Amino acid sequence: MINELSINEVLEGFSSGKFTCTELVKKSIDTFEQDKNSSIPLNAFLEMYDDSLALAQKADELYEKARSEGEDSVKKLLQEKPLLGVPFAVKDNISVKGKKLTCSSNILKGYVAPYNATVTQRLVDAGAIPLGRCNMDEFAMGSSTEYSVYGATRNPINREYVSGGSSGGSTAAVAANQATFGLGTETGGSVRLPASYCGVYGLKPTYGVLSRWGVVAYGSSLDQVGLIAHTPKDIALPLSVLSGVDFYDDTSSDLPNSEELKNLQGLTDEEFKKLKIAVPRQFEQAKGLDKDVAKVFEDTKAWFVSKGATIEVVDLPILDASIASYYIIALSEAASNLSRFDGIRYGNRQDPGQGYDELYTKTRSEGFGPEVKRRIVIGNYVLSEQMSGKCYKTGMSVRARIQKEIAKLFESYDLILCPTCPTPAFKLGQKVDDPMEMYLSDLFTTFVNLSRVPSISVPAGYTSSQETKLPVGIQFVGKMFSESFIMKIAQSWEEDHALCGYPIRDGKNAFSGDNKWV
Repeated sequence: MINELSINEVLEGFSSGKFTCTELVKKSIDTFEQDKNSSIPLNAFLEMYDDSLALAQKADELYEKARSEGEDSVKKLLQEKPLLGVPFAVKDNISVKGKKLTCSSNILKGYVAPYNATVTQRLVDAGAIPLGRCNMDEFAMGSSTEYSVYGATRNPINREYVSGGSSGGSTAAVAANQATFGLGTETGGSVRLPASYCGVYGLKPTYGVLSRWGVVAYGSSLDQVGLIAHTPKDIALPLSVLSGVDFYDDTSSDLPNSEELKNLQGLTDEEFKKLKIAVPRQFEQAKGLDKDVAKVFEDTKAWFVSKGATIEVVDLPILDASIASYYIIALSEAASNLSRFDGIRYGNRQDPGQGYDELYTKTRSEGFGPEVKRRIVIGNYVLSEQMSGKCYKTGMSVRARIQKEIAKLFESYDLILCPTCPTPAFKLGQKVDDPMEMYLSDLFTTFVNLSRVPSISVPAGYTSSQETKLPVGIQFVGKMFSESFIMKIAQSWEEDHALCGYPIRDGKNAFSGDNKWV
């Protein structure tokens, strides 16, 4: 099916005239509509954009004209627009001009983005087609996409389970073949976590590599746009288009060796033999590490050893404090960023006509959901006069220490290897009323955000249960601006584990029956 093809296969099909952009977009829409009307909808897309077919038709016209002029014209067209006609999913906190943007919250009900986010604009300029708006945890605050005013997004592999969060909508849409690739955002693991749960690839780049202009802020010093796709190459090509300095984002930066991403190759045998990998003892021996996740992790380490790499266990005690530091900083920044949604400056106003205090209280009380309220309250408490010195400053000190020790580690090692999450996906409702248990889902991911380094979650295996085989992701973490390097390693993994990023094939769970990969 054409909606189960990689970006390169899609572009080849467009170029040759084997199929059209319109056919692919229509197939994605039909897959969404069919699922929407099923007994248990996935609820990944909140809406399909009404102009996506028209954009696809325009792309078809460009391909048809280029083909009529010869092969060189087609090549030139793809040089100018390297993603022409490729449909992508957009998380509901990333601006698409003229389209709704709500962050899955009542407080932004009816809001329409007046401009494109930089990441959206760069993809559009490259010819890609925004397909639709995807569900998320409200204001990106969650690890399961259950904290959404639109209801939970389900896992396409088993709909009794969560998709992960907060980018669960974009990830589930890709995993279910409703979109070729997706845009998500990360603050503490919100791209990698759902990628692990849904069995696809998910990249969190170095902080600043992708512009945050036009992305609704959660924790500004941690937020990062990320990519979700079926293969490393399907991440690499969009990343090459998206990366680079943005005038509108002072924290943005160029990505070295980005040209390598356009034709991604795996590591050579000699490069693997020189590879030194660190495995943090704190994660390998973490309490609550699921036995199936541990088994997949051991298998992944064995694969690296078989390729000639050296693996060493390292001791990083500071990592034990990473999740505490993360939540102190993230919730403090969230309380500050979300203060603007007050019904006066921004937000869906609820005015009882009793003065500003009542307007403010009613707007925020009715506009925000319980998890967002919880995080705002905690964040404001941390920032309060009596706590700021004791708590916030300590959190920032721990963060600085983590950055320092991770940077020092990369002086001796090329890669950090660890599970993406201590467990596979859990059942819907299992942790929604237990915030502490939910927060621990980020146990292995937050140090990456705190240290601002890149990491990709790769689909590395699945659980042993005969009833439901659920995906398990493993992280490849590199030093700052080493996206090209970790993507090469991911490509090598893909070459040895073909189709591992396609959890749904021919409408069936790829981890069972004839479709399973090992």
